[in-house]
Amino acid sequence: MELKIKKVRENAKIPTRGTEGSAGLDLYACIDAPITLNCGDTAVIPTGIAIGLDDIHYGAFIHSRSGLAVKHGIGLLNSVGVIDSDYRGEICVGVINQIKEPYTIEPFERIAQMVIKKVEMPEIIEVESLDDTDRGAGGFGSTGTK
Repeated sequence: MELKIKKVRENAKIPTRGTEGSAGLDLYACIDAPITLNCGDTAVIPTGIAIGLDDIHYGAFIHSRSGLAVKHGIGLLNSVGVIDSDYRGEICVGVINQIKEPYTIEPFERIAQMVIKKVEMPEIIEVESLDDTDRGAGGFGSTGTK
């Protein structure tokens, strides 16, 4: 499987791995000036790149960088972003400041990480009923906390 990367903005940085063992590729903010996020503020940060996955059984998944999340409260708006194998537009990252202190995203700062994963699409079968389980339709909190 190959991951093709195209710069869609002249000053974009190609994603990199932080270490040889990194599972994700760091994505960089392709912005011309710093963007300050106050508590609760959101922004859509362009990366300046588009990707091409050459296998429909793979997808790219955008995750928060743990250092930004734990140290500064900067997370993703949608928890995990999904880039389908047939999407060819610019990858942008929706972020939110979840703590009281303002945070400034600098140009070319590493803002998220992209993980390439194999995805399996099951055969979809509509049925009249589902098998019974011990849990059944028990929802949020139905299994307790301990």
